[in-house]
Amino acid sequence: MNIKSKQILCIGEVLWDRLPTGAKPGGAPMNVALHLNAIGLDVTVASSVGNDQLGEELKQFLENSGVITDYIQSDANLPTSEVLVHLDENNNASYEICEPVAWDNICLTDALQEKAKQAGLMIYGSLASRNPETRNTLLTLLENDAVKLIDVNFRKPYDKQDVVELLLEKTDIIKLNDDELLVFAGWHNKAIDAEKELVKWFAAYYKVQMVCVTKGEKGALLYFDGDFYEHPGFKVTAVDTVGAGDAFLAGIVAALLQKKEPQEALAFACATGAFVASKAGATPKYDMEEIKRIMNP
Repeated sequence: MNIKSKQILCIGEVLWDRLPTGAKPGGAPMNVALHLNAIGLDVTVASSVGNDQLGEELKQFLENSGVITDYIQSDANLPTSEVLVHLDENNNASYEICEPVAWDNICLTDALQEKAKQAGLMIYGSLASRNPETRNTLLTLLENDAVKLIDVNFRKPYDKQDVVELLLEKTDIIKLNDDELLVFAGWHNKAIDAEKELVKWFAAYYKVQMVCVTKGEKGALLYFDGDFYEHPGFKVTAVDTVGAGDAFLAGIVAALLQKKEPQEALAFACATGAFVASKAGATPKYDMEEIKRIMNP
């Protein structure tokens, strides 16, 4: 897979997760960017916040974390996004997402288009495209020669087939979870019980180079160049699962950019996801030594 530069552009939602323990910065593209930045990679976030106190606090948090905020727009009419996070008895998260919010209106600017042209890798999700303004901006930005990676990230009711498949037409790499994989199978009436056969069909149907399927506490599976790689995951005591999938994605992107073998990349990604699941919120202070201890107890 030829990545023309090491510049990474993450596009989509930035927000405040309202957890039972308090408010934490969140949003999948921002979470991924924070982890990639902590690992030491060149990453930029493109999004929008409201012209309000919550937006200023979110930008300040990013700046304090070392992430450039030049491509985070300020919307005079729409508020900064807040998401209510509910945890079940196993600390698995479900989300109550308000709309419209600032990231529903990410505008296409000359500066953003130029940044997209410079990127070697573009990371985006399906949630931010729920409304046409941001969706049209994203679709225009994806018309370039960067490697494009989508994090499917279904959040009901924003999981419409026509929108999601429009985005998948533009991508090279797909990351999704095992439940989301079954949704795609249902859309196309594919009654395939064997997981690997289903992943093969999925990769062929959407014409992608790589598919990564996360399976919660059961680990993850990577399909790349016709070969499968698997990892059972690492056992940790979960505080909440918010952002664990985003950390996993950052881990696998970082490992692949660093030219690690797919199996090694998968192990590092699982450890990164486990680390975040063992902490409160989506973006705990990054600790490479603790991740190494998870991998080698």
